[in-house]
Amino acid sequence: MREYLMFLPFIFIFHDMEEIVGFGWFFRRNPWLYKRFPKVMKNYIGFTETGMAIGVYEELLVFGGVALLAFFLPNNITYALWFGLLLALTGHFVVHIGHTLYIRKYIPSFITSAISLPLSVILLYKASQVMTWNVWTIVVIAASIFLMIGNFFILHALMHRVNARINSPDKNYNIVPIPGKN
Repeated sequence: MREYLMFLPFIFIFHDMEEIVGFGWFFRRNPWLYKRFPKVMKNYIGFTETGMAIGVYEELLVFGGVALLAFFLPNNITYALWFGLLLALTGHFVVHIGHTLYIRKYIPSFITSAISLPLSVILLYKASQVMTWNVWTIVVIAASIFLMIGNFFILHALMHRVNARINSPDKNYNIVPIPGKN
């Protein structure tokens, strides 16, 4: 199991680099998204690459921390935490691929999702073969998935705070325009 653990933060950062580099460019060139998908896109009004990078860094601390914890304290609980995070990340890849197929246009995150999805599924399969399965394993996996869902809301709040500071009137950064203000 230990040979698989450090793949988690590496797969995560490989994928999220495409998001950091591409989302600003993508949102600036596709303002129609704000009108077509207002509920989703309200989360990206005033988006900055800096805000995105800080959110990614915060998640990297979680993924890297759990991978290191499982590596240095190998037991079924830390492996289950790791497994749940990888399962949540794998679901994240499926969502990105679904978004791209739904709007029929490349979304930054699609390429690395398509590359990372099969690797993640293989890792999940291999890890599931060597883990000890019991009720506590399932509970910890579910808890780590819910932890990541909660963390997603926390990191978006953090990103919004950073974006609001950057978008304040006394700043002059290259940001995604706020629809209706430009």
